[in-house]
Amino acid sequence: MGIWIELGVFLLVFVFAAWQFHDLRKARAEREAREARERTERKDETP
Repeated sequence: MGIWIELGVFLLVFVFAAWQFHDLRKARAEREAREARERTERKDETP
């Protein structure tokens, strides 16, 4: 019986970690897109 509780806890932790990595990847993509947009805006401002 105890092994199933441990397995359940492990699976919950694994799902939570996967969710956090997904959010991390999404935030990194948004940051890189924003930085690229800012670079192009600065490039356009230079004479």
